[in-house]
Amino acid sequence: MALGYKARKRWSLVVLLVALPAYIVAAVTLTDWLRARYDGMPMLVELIVFVVLGVVWIVPLKRIFIGVGQPDPDERQDRP
Repeated sequence: MALGYKARKRWSLVVLLVALPAYIVAAVTLTDWLRARYDGMPMLVELIVFVVLGVVWIVPLKRIFIGVGQPDPDERQDRP
């Protein structure tokens, strides 16, 4: 089911204000756990983990953010 423009705009705000901070906390917690479990990770491995976690969150949410910054396509353009 395709989301309308206004629904995508609302959901993008929810994702950016609620879900993304929660994901950041979970990612940092995971990284701290990995660091404690393996007695410190090499800096390159830690960088790779953060880059992967930084990109993975957008994959399932990409469709919500497409076109949100554009004008509403359903709004009439021929207003006086």
